[in-house]
Amino acid sequence: MVKLPITAAGYTRLEEEIRHLKSVERPSIIEAIAEARSHGDLSENAEYHAARERQSFIEGRIADLESRLSLADVIDPSKFNDTVVRFGAFVKVVDEETDQEQEFQIVGEYEADIEKGMLALTAPLPRALIGKNVGDSVEVQTPKGPRAYEVLDVKYG
Repeated sequence: MVKLPITAAGYTRLEEEIRHLKSVERPSIIEAIAEARSHGDLSENAEYHAARERQSFIEGRIADLESRLSLADVIDPSKFNDTVVRFGAFVKVVDEETDQEQEFQIVGEYEADIEKGMLALTAPLPRALIGKNVGDSVEVQTPKGPRAYEVLDVKYG
């Protein structure tokens, strides 16, 4: 069985989402289904069908999240204190062609969120940076062609 790396914060977020789905969403949808059933003929009852569809989505999401948690390998990046890029690192790089700087954290694929600066370990740039040190350069294939990046800073925790 393949374990999937995840930060402690990412693991906690998944647990909280499951807890919310089970304690808030599931009871709410059960109530909505009961209400829709009380309106009579189910074959032409749009509220009932919408509620059942929502229930199916919620149950599927719960199963998906529980599966992810069962495969999770929680890694605590605060144990690292060197300048080598590893899982969980906050990395600052500069595009060597445009001098544009980027800062992001390398996280598991289930917790990646580009808008929050959290890139999946499996993405091209983080994958190329793993094992590199401050000052090292890497070349990454992007949709716009090859790009060269230099590692400016690496922090943990």
